[in-house]
Amino acid sequence: GGSALGNLSVQQALRPLTWNFLDPASRKGWMRLFVLDNVDPHWTRDLLGALNLKKTLFNVISKSGTTAECLANYFIFRDAVARKVGVKRAAKHFVFTTDAQKGYLRELAVKDKIPAFAVPSNVGGRFSVLSSVGLLSAACTGVDVLGLLAGARAMAERCKIASLTENPAAAYAVLQYLYYQKGVKLSVLMPYAQNLRGVADWYRQLWAESLGKKADRGGKIVNAGPTPIKALGATDQHSQAQLYMEGPYDKLLTFLSVDQFDRKTGIPPVDPKHYLSRRSLNELLKAEEQGTRLALTKAQRPNLTISVPEISPFTLGEIFYLFEVAVAYMGELMNINAFDQPGVELAKVYTYALMGRGGYETQRSELDEQAKRDGQSHYVV
Repeated sequence: GGSALGNLSVQQALRPLTWNFLDPASRKGWMRLFVLDNVDPHWTRDLLGALNLKKTLFNVISKSGTTAECLANYFIFRDAVARKVGVKRAAKHFVFTTDAQKGYLRELAVKDKIPAFAVPSNVGGRFSVLSSVGLLSAACTGVDVLGLLAGARAMAERCKIASLTENPAAAYAVLQYLYYQKGVKLSVLMPYAQNLRGVADWYRQLWAESLGKKADRGGKIVNAGPTPIKALGATDQHSQAQLYMEGPYDKLLTFLSVDQFDRKTGIPPVDPKHYLSRRSLNELLKAEEQGTRLALTKAQRPNLTISVPEISPFTLGEIFYLFEVAVAYMGELMNINAFDQPGVELAKVYTYALMGRGGYETQRSELDEQAKRDGQSHYVV
């Protein structure tokens, strides 16, 4: 559901990018992690065929306990596990992360005695990475979850300071808001670290779902919201940088910079006279970042940089909390509610109607009538 990107970003940031290919000894016994966040039939079937179901634990995450995508995949894997280990033992291969009191998954957890973690009632999916939603999978893969929380806690203290020069979340929100008011309505996050590419995905959801709103707090129609864009340095210098350099003046680019990587990868002197000989990939990536920043600045393209000393549980916790507070500040500056998502509900309702869920007969009739008017034998929702 809406929390998958947080889980993925923690895994990608703090575990080797080849984690799932490593043998158990190299992983020190920690679990592999697959995040199935779609109902694409090929992907689900491919993963089903690749897993050893006798040795797999499934964590079904849905705050409401009724998310169609989560339940559909749950039914498929519950059936497959039951066929492999038997109906009575199948429940031991599942845990749920859902509402503490209500919903289909909570009821099923009680009925089948399946362990269930609680999603805080006041925390939406896009804000849930530092709750049980994100911490369970992190812990199962050996991530230092206490370090994550310590980083978030340290950032929380900084975000209490009533000074733009000392409160990074407030400073970031104000810069984003001022440029938004000037018509710069595309917000690009570009980490210069492969391990942080998932953070850019997560940021894109956080920014879009929190700030894309039809009405302000007073009910006035504003159709507000900056469009977040994911980029990755240095990869997207070859796919997006041309647009950022010479396209419309409608983008504010944030570099997410890492001062030091935990290892150095040297470039051997295959050609001793080549300028790259005996340099390192670390130096090259940093030069790519600095070169892009200077080029954008020379072209008078607005950009800013958030720097972390290293990629660690602590700094990742800081990053998560910084952006979560920044988007809350942005909501206040824009006079919109950054914590709801009414725009996605109608599509869910139509999906339920099309799939025959009880209580949605009126919407099904509406869709049937629309199909007749369009003269089509299929629905476009």
